[in-house]
Amino acid sequence: MPTKITLIIDDPADPETFEMAYAGALAAAITLPKLRRTESAKVWPKEDGTATPAYRTLDLYFDSYADASAAVTTPAAGALFGGLVETGVPFKGLFSDIEQV
Repeated sequence: MPTKITLIIDDPADPETFEMAYAGALAAAITLPKLRRTESAKVWPKEDGTATPAYRTLDLYFDSYADASAAVTTPAAGALFGGLVETGVPFKGLFSDIEQV
């Protein structure tokens, strides 16, 4: 079954500094083995100026759960996750079974 890893990244205290570090993490992400597609997105700010539930999302698509699971054990994943951890901005990760509708 096709699998997607979604990273949900919280709001950084300093968006400019975060974006510089994120560029390196994203460069590592696209080298994950058996990665089929990548989507990086920035959450739109709320019109009333209140905090958003997240700052960015990163979706990594694989042909199978096995491929996704193997990819997160590689040095490329270490660079991706390590780069995100170094920013100090909390994030969550989800593995999802992609359902075709």
